[in-house]
Parts: sequence; C-alpha cells; structure tokens
Amino acid sequence: MDGTLRGVVAVDGPSGTGKSTTARGLAMRLDARYLDTGAMYRAVTLAVLRAGVPVDVAATAADGHDEVVAVALGARLDVSTDPAEPRVRLDGDDVDAEIRGSEVTAAVSAVSALTAVRARLVEMQRRIVRAALDDGAGIVVEGRDIGTVVAPDAGLKVFLTASELVRAGRRDAENTAAGRRGAPDTRADLVRRDTLDSSRAASPLRPAHDAVEVDTSTLDIDGVLARLQHLAEDREMVTGLADVGVGTTGG
Repeated sequence: MDGTLRGVVAVDGPSGTGKSTTARGLAMRLDARYLDTGAMYRAVTLAVLRAGVPVDVAATAADGHDEVVAVALGARLDVSTDPAEPRVRLDGDDVDAEIRGSEVTAAVSAVSALTAVRARLVEMQRRIVRAALDDGAGIVVEGRDIGTVVAPDAGLKVFLTASELVRAGRRDAENTAAGRRGAPDTRADLVRRDTLDSSRAASPLRPAHDAVEVDTSTLDIDGVLARLQHLAEDREMVTGLADVGVGTTGG
C-alpha cells in the first residue's frame, strides 16, 4: 500500500482504455474503495434482456421505450466497493461474469442512454460515494460521466484515452482470457459504442473541463498507476506516505 487516498478520484474514458484495471488498481494501491459504474449499467441492461424486452437503439435513444425503463428502474442492485472483490448482484444473483458477455455489451449503450435510467443510477452512485466519504474513506470511481455528472467536485479527474487499434486489441485479449465471445469486429463495435455514448442527450461521454487526459496507448498498467498516483499526491489527496517510507512517485 502506497499511502491512503482521501477524497474522490474520477476515472472516465471510452471502452478499452483501461479504466477498470486502472481504477481498481489505484484503489487497492491507496487503500480506497472502488466503484465501477459501468457494471451498474450492465446489470440493469441484463435485467432488461432477462425480461425479454427488446432493446432497440432507435426506440430507446429518445427515451420512448417505456418497458425498458420500467424493467431497468425495477431492478434491485447490490454493489460491492471492495476493490479486492468488486461484485455486482442483480435481484440477489451474482452477475459479475454474465454482465461482461457480448449480448449485454451490444445493448448497454442503448439502455444507458435513457435519461430515466441514468438519473436513477447516478443517484445511487452519488449515495455510494457519499457513504464512503462519510466513513472517512477515499474512493476511486470509474465510468463515462464521473467527472462531469456523478462527482463533479472530485479532487482528481482523469480522462483515459488510447488509439482505436490498441483499445480493440485489449478488448479482444480480455475476452479471450475470460473465455468470452467478443464482437465479430471489435474495432467497429468500439467505434459504435463511442458514437452512442458521446452523442446521447443524457450525460454524454466527454472529459470534464478540468480533467487530466492520460493516453494509455504506450503505457503498461504500472505506468498508468504511477501517473495517477503522482497526480493524486500532487493534489495532497494521499496521506501516510512518510509513515510507509514512500516518496512521490515519478510519472
């Protein structure tokens, strides 16, 4: 452990930039809690798919699909903020593996574009962040609208980027390692999701005006973590460094 985080670190960016690995790794390194907001959107998307409600991008983009909204709002979520075991439960079921499947991946941007769905989950996410801070803990939160909507007052906002080619390669490797079937054309699928996420009316994907952009294309995970820890230390968000004999990390 390299000190202890105090406050909120917001980690945003498109798919394949390393958000989850980075945010979770930073939380573990700095004895903080961790919230994967994308997993929450995936879980409500799974609820919609389990209910047999058709997810049509054109219908849902304008918030016109009442059935999708009703199922998503009725889903019961339980989210762990322990970075050592970040689990998501949907109506009591552990769905952490199922929500990473190709069917959910193909539908999640459409469901998460709905204003009513985002409003409900943003409220939940803010409650989770407040609970961590009230307990005196730091928290690393990752997603696509953290620095702009969920935690606009975060002490550190980071927007991760990477080239399309690198992102597609990472996603293919991730799916292969997990034994999952990916999209037929991963790069095209990432571009599709980028377009949907950045053009939606509610909380579009974009960096906060005061976010630090970090290109992860040529960095390994240790390099990215060192960079983010350095940024947090610069903002005096990390305590206990002298106690554990760790100086400021280069980056």
